[in-house]
Amino acid sequence: MTTTEVSTELVLTERHDGVLTITINRPGQKNAVNRETAIQLAAAVDQLDADPELSVGVLTGAGGTFSAGMDLKAFAKGETPILPGRGFGGLTQAVVRKPLIAAVEGWALGGGFEMALSCDLIVAAQDAKFGLTEVKRGLIAGEGGVIRLPQRLPYHVALKVLLTGEPMSAIDANRYGLISEMTAPGGALAGAQELAQRIAVNAPLALAKVKQVVREVQGLNDTEAFARQNTEAHSLLDTEDAHEGAVAFAEKRAPVWRGR
Repeated sequence: MTTTEVSTELVLTERHDGVLTITINRPGQKNAVNRETAIQLAAAVDQLDADPELSVGVLTGAGGTFSAGMDLKAFAKGETPILPGRGFGGLTQAVVRKPLIAAVEGWALGGGFEMALSCDLIVAAQDAKFGLTEVKRGLIAGEGGVIRLPQRLPYHVALKVLLTGEPMSAIDANRYGLISEMTAPGGALAGAQELAQRIAVNAPLALAKVKQVVREVQGLNDTEAFARQNTEAHSLLDTEDAHEGAVAFAEKRAPVWRGR
């Protein structure tokens, strides 16, 4: 079953077979994020995590641009799109349990790039561009750019992006492994939704646990990491979904997940 929901004029949501597509809908402003947009993005992400019928989210921007980052006109008036405890766009510092895929067309700039970096996967069109220009304004990319980019790219490549403020093409980003999948121009959203469907057929509890373990073992040594992982892995053994996965395999049919 397919249903479509329009949350507001700033953020749109669409549900399809366990996937929630979240669209920043300010094409006239290149999907720059003001405070109200951040609040609505946070609500959409909360909807993804709270709804047991949703397994995966896709984040994109309307009108051929992912996001130009902060709405500087709104910022000049005293607004900030950084929400307490959640970060830029209500996303960059938020803990999102379910997988989230960025579908990038056009520019992912500044906070827009940082929102993409906060996602678990990035699908980008061949002509997309990524940039962190904060040093050109006397600032640093403080909503995940200086932290996450060196974790996703080779150190010297990441520092070149951060220190020059110059954009990186999707082709270069793909070459260095930043992008999960690259599509033809105009195809990022369809590509991300197709990838999301491939993920959504899997057990939702297991998907959430994968994210949790990957996040929590960063920086730990092997002994500590396995101890942390084992706690979460063992918690799945007695779930209905784990039983269903085994039975479905034996019966040579697709599993029916319950999320419990």
